[in-house]
Amino acid sequence: QVQLVESGGGSVQGGGSLRLSCAGSGYLYCMGWFRQAPGKEREGVAAICGGGAIIYADSVKGRFTISRDNGKNTLYLEMKSLKPEDTAMYYCAAESRRSATLKPSGYSYWGQGTQVTVSS
Repeated sequence: QVQLVESGGGSVQGGGSLRLSCAGSGYLYCMGWFRQAPGKEREGVAAICGGGAIIYADSVKGRFTISRDNGKNTLYLEMKSLKPEDTAMYYCAAESRRSATLKPSGYSYWGQGTQVTVSS
């Protein structure tokens, strides 16, 4: 059983930056970041797999960067030019699948989430 622990969330003004981290207890091939705002469905933000495949949601392309340190079993999400609509609980997820996906159903392991709040 892989455990994932997110950190780095917080409150920031629009246009600001945050860096999220997700520490895993083991290595899994694909990892992703998801977010869920109140009253909305959970949506995929970015995903990265061991072969180097990276995908982003259109809403964050050019502003967010996903990366991972396999030696530390840690996933990162660098968020820049943050907007109020980026406000949500952000979750880290992992799976042993061999292809990147932004579908929540594609992941078996989830962290507890870290809150990101962007004010205008």
